[in-house]
Amino acid sequence: MDSAVFSSSLPLREKIHSHRSGLPVGVFAVCSSHADVLRAAMRLLQSSREALLIEATCNQVNQEGGYTGMTPQHFRTYVCELAKEENFPCERILLGGDHLGPNPWRALPAEQAMQKSEQLVRAYAAAGFVKIHLDASMPCGGEEALSVAEIAARSARLCAACEQAAFERPAAYKPLYVIGTEVPAPGGINAQAPGQPHITRVDDVAEMLAVHRQIFLRFGLADALERVIAVVVSPGVEFGNREIFPFRSDQTGNLSGFIERQEGMVYEAHSTDYQSPQALRSMVGGHFAILKVGPALTFALREALFNLAAIENELPNLPAGERSRLVDTLLETMRSDPRYWQDHYRGSAQEILFAMKYSFSDRIRYYWGYPQVQNAILTLIANLQRDDLPLALVSQFFPALYPSVFEGGIPANPRSFIQHSIMNVLAGYSAACG
Repeated sequence: MDSAVFSSSLPLREKIHSHRSGLPVGVFAVCSSHADVLRAAMRLLQSSREALLIEATCNQVNQEGGYTGMTPQHFRTYVCELAKEENFPCERILLGGDHLGPNPWRALPAEQAMQKSEQLVRAYAAAGFVKIHLDASMPCGGEEALSVAEIAARSARLCAACEQAAFERPAAYKPLYVIGTEVPAPGGINAQAPGQPHITRVDDVAEMLAVHRQIFLRFGLADALERVIAVVVSPGVEFGNREIFPFRSDQTGNLSGFIERQEGMVYEAHSTDYQSPQALRSMVGGHFAILKVGPALTFALREALFNLAAIENELPNLPAGERSRLVDTLLETMRSDPRYWQDHYRGSAQEILFAMKYSFSDRIRYYWGYPQVQNAILTLIANLQRDDLPLALVSQFFPALYPSVFEGGIPANPRSFIQHSIMNVLAGYSAACG
């Protein structure tokens, strides 16, 4: 393990305690591995004393590399290197694991998938991740839907593996856990699951907690049970390719009342992307005190890069043959390797093309790391740094940033525009969390 010292779980424990004491505070989790997103989060919190919670998902980062090619230890080192470049103390970064369970291997027979899942959580714990979302809610190998008891038993098995890997850690560095059986699918609603999102019933949450407590105790996990800080439920907050389902506090009052009676616990809200700042504040007020955000951040990145490409196309003295062709390169790459979007987009050729570029599900985020796309981005940035960007084009394509650019508060360069576009989204989460 690298020599960097990351944060213990204490800042998260303290934030949950403050929330439970009546303060309108929460925590947002940045669920992304993209360097520009992580840099933006660090810059947003640079001048504050707040800890930054960064989470990797089981599909992004696992013992086999995930789609990023990183193991948990590699991800830790990667975050550390970015933090050093941004002069952001690693001691203020908490690392979390999201949806840790059989999801990457759900096509395998259940026992094989669970063995790989145990290896997964051990790798996360060994790499110093202090917040672990245990997600064993998905059937494996053609199974029927799992019962609450089956999910709880698999979650307990994963928790036991995690505890074993973290056995010698000081108490402040032992993992905190998030559990639940009604877990929204990672990345939003896909084309095969249309309709209004489900809202969890209080009776189902009560049963889930009771069964988990019983089975965790049977597994000898009493100490770990004390470190379960949050429950994932479905509060009706979701997004699809074109749809955003807003938070409705009038539909979740019973859920809020229930968690108030559970000592030391809050809800963790997934799929909060694209919610308004007011909705985010309302969620925190309703005890959805951990707000997860990911696709909305890479969506802001995509918007900024597309706008920069539009500026590039308008520059009068840049020959067409020297332009980056960023958007065309992305689409060509997505068509040549459709595995990350083909199960999510449906419709006519034009509708699919629209979704590939503009879907809220933001499946385009899986393609930013491809070498040809990276080369196009570098060409785009280089082209836009040849001369000062025309203010008229800044106003046209970045109207929200233009006043600060005009007054000198934001440098008039493409990388700054990317960072501030992402920071503007994160600012809503920071404000909601107090």
